[in-house]
Amino acid sequence: MKMNRGLTPLAAILMLSGAVVLSGCDDKSQQSAQKSAPEVGVVTLKAAPVNMTTELPGRTSAYRVAEVRPQVSGIILKRNFVEGTDIKAGESLYQIDPAPYQATYNSAVGDLAKAQANARIAQVTLNRYKPLLGTKYISQQDYDTAAATLAQNNAAVRSAQAAVENALINLAYTKVSSPISGRIGKTAVTEGALVQNGQTTALATVQQLDPLYVDLTQSSDDFMRLRNQLSSGELTQGKGKAPVTIVLNDGTTLKQKGTLEFSDVTVDQTTGSITLRAIVPNPDHSLLPGMFVRARVEEGVNQNALLVPQQAIARTPTGQATAMVVNAEDKVDVRQVTAQEAIGDKWLVTSGLKAGDRVISVGVQRAAQGAKVSPKEVSADQKDDAASTQSE
Repeated sequence: MKMNRGLTPLAAILMLSGAVVLSGCDDKSQQSAQKSAPEVGVVTLKAAPVNMTTELPGRTSAYRVAEVRPQVSGIILKRNFVEGTDIKAGESLYQIDPAPYQATYNSAVGDLAKAQANARIAQVTLNRYKPLLGTKYISQQDYDTAAATLAQNNAAVRSAQAAVENALINLAYTKVSSPISGRIGKTAVTEGALVQNGQTTALATVQQLDPLYVDLTQSSDDFMRLRNQLSSGELTQGKGKAPVTIVLNDGTTLKQKGTLEFSDVTVDQTTGSITLRAIVPNPDHSLLPGMFVRARVEEGVNQNALLVPQQAIARTPTGQATAMVVNAEDKVDVRQVTAQEAIGDKWLVTSGLKAGDRVISVGVQRAAQGAKVSPKEVSADQKDDAASTQSE
């Protein structure tokens, strides 16, 4: 009996059904593969100018300091100021007993008058001898003696005048005045105390508080980095001196901005740092000498800065900063980057990334090296936890 090699209708139906089933499985596999690519939020980096600042520790010091000391010796008769108040330059602070200096002045005035009288007599005598010179009534010796006497008396007048001026100066020094305007501290002496010219102990100290110095410290490495960035053109500075903002210990920021005046020319061998000095307006005397503050110094403008959201930067166990970048094939590329400093809630990245890179900032935990993802553009300010909650 010969078998029929043709397909029966039943077999054809079964084969067709199998093909349909296999085709359906392939479609489901493709859909499953598409669904397996996790959705992540990306931020496309753009270069933009950013004002670069650095925060440095510092201490305040008075703009001017004058230690008041007596320039003559004597007894303090009166104190003319209230401790801790503001005074003006030239204002009387102490009164030293002027009596002995007044007497010395009066004596000097009398000596001057005597010397002037002697000089007038010598001048009259010389005037009388002059027309008689060469006659038998006066000799050359007598004339020369009269001329010498006049010269001596004139010199005595000048000496007496100097003595009067010196006595007047000492008399004026009995009134001890402030050399500068500022705030005066506590007094070291009271009425009745004996003070001496040239004593080492100051009677009081006056400090000018407006403006005020702020002495800052910066590491020599950071100073060299800043200088190199300025010389290479990476940072540009505006005209004038660098602005400085003062922040107090409680976080309060002063309204008045100061300016950076100078940087020291030597490096401290112990700390490896240099000293910077800023001048800050202090009209309300909210700053006092000796206070610890922090100063934000505007270094310049980075014209092509890349700011990356902080949640997009991770750290390896060794401390290396990394970022996940989505390439043109929507695959993840983990890159090592240099996060120079934090600016607000972003990192300033100086290497490893470029403008146009798509950096994963939301859903970082759902991405891995080489994995395919479904990128979605998000705001740079969008936080990772908020995006994760929305996607779930």
